[in-house]
Amino acid sequence: MNAPVRRLSIVVAILFASLLVSTTLIQYVFAADLNARPDNRRTLLSTYARERGSILVGQTAVATSVPVDDQFKFQREYSDGALYAHVTGFYSFYGASGGLEQAENAYLSGSSDKLFYRRVSDLFTGRRPQGATLETTLDPAVQRAAVKAMTGIRGAAVALDPKTGAILAMVSQPTFDPNDLAGHDLSALDENYKKLNTDPQRPLVNRSINGDLYPPGSIFKVITAAAALSSGEYTEDSMLPGPAVLELPGTTASLPNMFPGACGANDQVSFTRAMAISCNTAFASVGMDIGADALRAQAEKFGFGDSLSVPMRVTPSTIPAELNMPQLAQSSIGQFDVRVTPLQMAMVAAGVANDGAVMKPYLVQSVIGSDLSVIETTDPQELSQAVTPDVAAQLTRMMEAVVTDGSGTRAQIDGVAVAGKSGTAQHGEGRKPHAWFISFAPADDPQIAVAVIAEDGGVAGSEIGGGRVAAPIARQMMEARLK
Repeated sequence: MNAPVRRLSIVVAILFASLLVSTTLIQYVFAADLNARPDNRRTLLSTYARERGSILVGQTAVATSVPVDDQFKFQREYSDGALYAHVTGFYSFYGASGGLEQAENAYLSGSSDKLFYRRVSDLFTGRRPQGATLETTLDPAVQRAAVKAMTGIRGAAVALDPKTGAILAMVSQPTFDPNDLAGHDLSALDENYKKLNTDPQRPLVNRSINGDLYPPGSIFKVITAAAALSSGEYTEDSMLPGPAVLELPGTTASLPNMFPGACGANDQVSFTRAMAISCNTAFASVGMDIGADALRAQAEKFGFGDSLSVPMRVTPSTIPAELNMPQLAQSSIGQFDVRVTPLQMAMVAAGVANDGAVMKPYLVQSVIGSDLSVIETTDPQELSQAVTPDVAAQLTRMMEAVVTDGSGTRAQIDGVAVAGKSGTAQHGEGRKPHAWFISFAPADDPQIAVAVIAEDGGVAGSEIGGGRVAAPIARQMMEARLK
């Protein structure tokens, strides 16, 4: 064989070898990654051809896959779409996005490893492949009460079962209709998504667990009180300094109350009364006395800094790592750089309600197969013991005083003892403060713990915002659960 023919043979052999190697890499080595690519049309079409599992609230399916006569085979439909939008998320031609659709996509699509033997069984029996169903922990009455009460209000509301951590309601306002993002008209889908994504009100953001975290304002005083009572140096009856204005050390700045005058006669106020009327100067004094380390440690025991999954990822709430005395005074009343999610503050209320034990929050009660067998169930899990039962009892009585004779009277429920705390959080010069309220009921046998925030719903210079705007929302949610 002459040299040119030999060289050509070598080149051809190399080309064939390259083809074999590349084919092997594509079919075996890179197959999983290629199948998982969001722009893989064939994978998406095959996924659409499989009936996706439902999402249940109570016994009602709020997300289902219905047969359609087109290339996609099935379309996702959301009954009461806007009511549960941030819980369900949405599923479109571009994949699962937000909520349980994304967080539990493996179960809903049927691709989870825990469904492997079921898929093999379907292959041999000829049954149509189908995803698993998710049974949520939501109480539809509480969810509806929250949405109705928050009509026209931008903010969020979360309700928990204090004894288990089960999420009873998760509301973020404004909301959206996931049906607008689940259709098969791709041009309409793109237009709807662009409109929602550019909306300055940010309806796609789940404010209850994500987004820009909020300053908690005076509801953080529950944590400050917990740290003080846990130190053993304070009781609910301790007398505290409560002047009209507190001079802060190391600076010319001062910290005033949110109302004119001192918190009590001779600039003195009991710890319980300070909680009831939300005395800034008393809580700032307490915070500086117990120190930054104790305050930070107490917040962490309630869940600050934890990376939680419910199963959607929750943005951790934060308290600054370094605080000088003026910053500590501000942080003790929930200002400066303290930032929280509504879920976190619901966990604080629930922890106090549950004898000091904070339960890990969860949204999925069970995963059910297409044959109605239970594949997985969630058992309550303790996250931490934030305070002792004795401290929790003292905090409960202090929070009851807020509702019976303090800033949270609008949370009262006839015949039911309610414990709560109002808050008004400053968040920018010239802007109305956020209005907060956290609570639980019944105080002697808690069945529900709630956190509500109404953005820009407060009144500058007053705790009236939390008590007037957020407390009635919390009351209606608690009533829906109890009645």
